[in-house]
Amino acid sequence: MKEMIGHEQLKEYVVFLEEEERSSSTIEKYTRDIRAFLLFTGGQEITKNLVISYKEKLKAAYAPASINSMLVAINGFLQYLKLQECCVKQLKIQKRIFQDEQKELTKAEYMRLLKTAENRRNERLFLLLQTICATGIRVGELKFVTAEAIEQGKAAVDNKGKNRIVFLPGKLCKALKKYRKKRGITTGSIFVTRTGKPLDRSNIWKEMKGLCEEAGVSVKKVFPHNLRHLFARCYYAMHRDIARLADILGHSSIDTTRVYMVSTGSEHRSQIEQLKLACMNP
Repeated sequence: MKEMIGHEQLKEYVVFLEEEERSSSTIEKYTRDIRAFLLFTGGQEITKNLVISYKEKLKAAYAPASINSMLVAINGFLQYLKLQECCVKQLKIQKRIFQDEQKELTKAEYMRLLKTAENRRNERLFLLLQTICATGIRVGELKFVTAEAIEQGKAAVDNKGKNRIVFLPGKLCKALKKYRKKRGITTGSIFVTRTGKPLDRSNIWKEMKGLCEEAGVSVKKVFPHNLRHLFARCYYAMHRDIARLADILGHSSIDTTRVYMVSTGSEHRSQIEQLKLACMNP
């Protein structure tokens, strides 16, 4: 294909993704990944070898999982352009059987983050952390936690073309009602800026990171999705029902939920030790 592939085609592809009802966060990520790829091509004719070269470049800078997510975006764009022959295979990643302890947020660390937010009198962040961790809701779904939802004790979430009900614990609803009254929020989303706009994902991330030093929690562990993981692990430890957990989290596949169940390296080591299959020295 001799025609130069550039930003006009990308704009058209974005419209296509919107018509496919992809989420705004997905479209934003795909756009970012494709722009980086187009910058690499420098206007050259796109060939399979060129895409493979880009894949090799990514290997030197990113983790395999991140590379695969970028390749999904690029392959989708190439398929849209009817350049299926230029698509490349994703990297093969061996399934991990335990989580890196340096990245797993513990319940004790979560409680320290809450205490720090409370000490700083950042009530919005204090309640936001609890809302994600006590329900397993995605950060992008916080907009569905509305004044109406807390009155009913449940939020109707519409995400990625799927609808589900997220129940809000009684104590959380009580706290959110007090906060709503104090902030004069009579309708719509609870977690908004001073001007009434929904909180931006990056601002939430930044506020959370700001708690780390005082709370004594590694920055690597503190991001919204890790609160969702903590909810999932606590729920599964108590109920051992992965099918119900998948429904609660809004997963289409239980395989996705299984990723949340990966234990830490220390827990895995303890389980191996309990087998007592290693003999003593003769």
